[in-house]
Amino acid sequence: MESDSSPSHRPSLLERLSHWLMREPEDREQLIELLHGAYENNLMDADALAMIEGVLQVSEMRVGEIMIPRAQMDVIDINDPPTQFIPFVVETAHSRFPVIDKDRDDVIGILLAKDLLRHYAESDDDIRGMLRPAVFIPESKRLNVLLKEFRSNRNHIAIVVNEYGGVAGLVTIEDVLEQIVGDIEDEYDFDETEDNIIREKDHVFRVKAGTEIADFNQIMGAQFSDEEFDTVGGLVVSRFGHLPKRGEAVQFDGFQFTVLRADSRRLHAVRVVRLQPEEADAQLPLV
Repeated sequence: MESDSSPSHRPSLLERLSHWLMREPEDREQLIELLHGAYENNLMDADALAMIEGVLQVSEMRVGEIMIPRAQMDVIDINDPPTQFIPFVVETAHSRFPVIDKDRDDVIGILLAKDLLRHYAESDDDIRGMLRPAVFIPESKRLNVLLKEFRSNRNHIAIVVNEYGGVAGLVTIEDVLEQIVGDIEDEYDFDETEDNIIREKDHVFRVKAGTEIADFNQIMGAQFSDEEFDTVGGLVVSRFGHLPKRGEAVQFDGFQFTVLRADSRRLHAVRVVRLQPEEADAQLPLV
């Protein structure tokens, strides 16, 4: 039987990785440097490297950095009849919805879409009896702690509150996992180092949905109010009246907003065209 020291013995992937990491890193930066060195020496593939970096990143990120902002939350008002909000549930295709009592700061529970089957099976109009308790967390909670809590209590959604107790947004287990495994990128994704507003050509700009309205006004010469919505995404979604899909467009107050990137829960990026006076007079049909 050949010993491990024989020339024919080939070290396993784990052995090679362990050897590469033999020198202990002193800080996170050195650890990442070693991991990149392991990748460059074919000890791991790009997907594995990205996931490890995602795990390290999650340990340092906080809920407020990834939450779906309050203005972009899809909610159900307990005062609306099921005949009114069920089409909304079908259209948005979420599995869970925060339920409010008129005010978005008054979240009274979580409605699971599958529980609506009871409404038809039992002909019960009392939606309150179907609600699951809502979990409230601060914006400052670390993502790795939240993920552990999600796994332990089998909850998949939490309402994020600010320091004053008001609702700031929501976060799901999928949002946290995306920080580890990544999401699907496309040609309209922004580099994190880029500005929120990028000029493509005369009068045409690419804008992150999270851009604050005050910043948008300053750069674009607009005069949108930020009393009701803090971000461009919240403003645009409010004008649509629903969460728009890629390609949908809306025109108001001298600007045309076309959705470049959106998923089932929020708006990510829009193309903004500053209209000339004659263009602003023409009504734009939704795509």
